[in-house]
Amino acid sequence: MGSRLVRTPGIYLTGFMGSGKTTIGLLLADELGWPFADLDADIEAAEGCAISDLFLHKGEAEFRRIEHEALKKRVHLVHCGAPVVLALGGGAFTREENRVLVSDAGLSLWLDAPFELIRQRIAAETHRPLARDPDRFAALFAERRGDYAKADYHVAVNSNDNAAILAHVLQLPLWD
Repeated sequence: MGSRLVRTPGIYLTGFMGSGKTTIGLLLADELGWPFADLDADIEAAEGCAISDLFLHKGEAEFRRIEHEALKKRVHLVHCGAPVVLALGGGAFTREENRVLVSDAGLSLWLDAPFELIRQRIAAETHRPLARDPDRFAALFAERRGDYAKADYHVAVNSNDNAAILAHVLQLPLWD
């Protein structure tokens, strides 16, 4: 798999909201000396509004279309040789077309945090539209696990010890 990173230097972090994609992504990018990007931040910058507003005013289907286009732009840069550690939105990897883009442009890592840890992490947050209904939130977590499991690597996130999680990621055979 490592030769894929040499050819297309993209590392894509996937997982449920609150799993630590941005936090671990920033740490990993710093360790590698690569730029870090967050796909949701790309979308917010391009659209000029928050993700929650996009969901509210344009709906989830339109948001997913916008998300795919934003991912295509990032992947294009990777294909041109620009390395990146990219945190994907929680739903991006659930779409086959996005998994194909990612698999052709580097490696994917699933940050797999247990539901209770995620629930604790986002309890006070109000900007996550898909977390507003507790029953739907739990069902969504269960639904998405099968898609996340299609990532190249699985990283268990069982605590808030970011240094330990990063150490685990760095032990993966990313460059072999």
